[in-house]
Amino acid sequence: MGDYEIVQIGGADEWRRHHGGFDAARARDGRRIVDHELAMQYIGLSANALEPGEEAGYWHAHSRIEELYVFLAGEGQMGLDGDVVDVRAGSVVRVGQGVWRTWRALPESDGQLRWLCVRAGGEPLPPAPDDSRRDPARTMPW
Repeated sequence: MGDYEIVQIGGADEWRRHHGGFDAARARDGRRIVDHELAMQYIGLSANALEPGEEAGYWHAHSRIEELYVFLAGEGQMGLDGDVVDVRAGSVVRVGQGVWRTWRALPESDGQLRWLCVRAGGEPLPPAPDDSRRDPARTMPW
């Protein structure tokens, strides 16, 4: 068996039913910290859902971690330092170290604001992966 794991997080319409967080004090409905369920070493992932009108209720910034927010449904806004940006399905927002951030689902959103947050740190990535290899002789498994 190779070094891989699989966890089913359900469809985006099921994310709101999960209650979780990085610890009990930061747990809330609609948050699942997927990297706590897998042996992830260099990246983190959370699946999130806010009801229309609901907000994070706090600002935060990271000194070492970069985050990528991939919005899948609903309409909302992110506070980024002194700016407010609109987000919706298809918005992808990279937030660098030291940037203060918060978010909310717009009250008039036609459904939950759903997104994945990918967290990463460590060494900067090269412009293209430089650690891969190909095996053109290897037959496809299907």
